[in-house]
Amino acid sequence: MNEHGQHIASAFDRDLEEAQALIAKMGGLVEAAILDAAKSLDTRDVELAEQVRAGDKRIDALEEEVNEAAARIIALRAPVSRDLRALLAVIKISANLERVGDYAKNMAKRTVLLAEMERVGGADAALRRMAREVQEMLKDALDAYLRGDADLAESVRDRDLDVDQMYTSLFREFLTFMMEDPRTITPCMHLHFIAKNTERMGDHVTSIAEQVIYLVTGTMPEESRQKGDRTSLDPAGA
Repeated sequence: MNEHGQHIASAFDRDLEEAQALIAKMGGLVEAAILDAAKSLDTRDVELAEQVRAGDKRIDALEEEVNEAAARIIALRAPVSRDLRALLAVIKISANLERVGDYAKNMAKRTVLLAEMERVGGADAALRRMAREVQEMLKDALDAYLRGDADLAESVRDRDLDVDQMYTSLFREFLTFMMEDPRTITPCMHLHFIAKNTERMGDHVTSIAEQVIYLVTGTMPEESRQKGDRTSLDPAGA
């Protein structure tokens, strides 16, 4: 590579590192949002739930920063091959992080409503455990991205099945509660919405892990694992 080519390469690397720093910052905020949303539900802390809702604007703003940075790099550096793949991964990962942040915000919205209702069994604590699992998956997925560790990314992908199973178990519990006591129908519907949102978070974290695998190996992983029980009751939306 001549001196001009090396200069362009080093400039691209520097720009990419700046975009990756935005991803890391965004990921930290999303991790905190997941944990705070789950904690606010478990403790019925409406103030904390409102903080999660307000904080989502910062996550959205960071996604815009990532997209602007990526567009600027494409315009200035005209990346090809692996460099372009790395840049597209930045864009896709930030989009997935933004969606996880939205689901955390949605959880917080429901918490404000649930704070006025009677608790249903141990659902709040179970949802907090499920959210913690998703947060740990996200932490590992981001670590895998920054380190270029396809094996760690694959382990994150495998763990999504645990989240699916936790969701299925909760869904069945909510059905049982609603059938046994009609007074629990409204809170159970809200709780199911939160459980479904958390399961969807796991799907987006899995997408991040798959982007890491593609970035490192050049091949998207095959859909070898089966998703957990897919229920028909889905008020969460896309």
